[in-house]
Amino acid sequence: MEQQLSVNLTIPIPEDSVLIRKVELEELRSRELVGLYWSMKDLESRTGKKSEWLKENILFQQKFKNELDSQNGGFVYYPKGKGQTWSFQASKMAVFLDKNFHRVFGS
Repeated sequence: MEQQLSVNLTIPIPEDSVLIRKVELEELRSRELVGLYWSMKDLESRTGKKSEWLKENILFQQKFKNELDSQNGGFVYYPKGKGQTWSFQASKMAVFLDKNFHRVFGS
């Protein structure tokens, strides 16, 4: 014969905190980048890598450039001349970096 035990627990939540589902948290995090554009300095800050490294290992790598370049429907504006600056669609660049970590740092 199987017995069941029913217990009610009360867990206090501090006044300065809220409890939300993980799905809602992820949605909020993804929305914080929507409509936001990063400069090269922003990308350096987000990745912890210098612009030279980012260019050599990601931005000018042929395996990534076709996908990234806004000329091909991507989400990175590659400067065409002096005085122009890099521009990155933040939400899509963040997803790209997460999804391609293994391709950037893999052999």
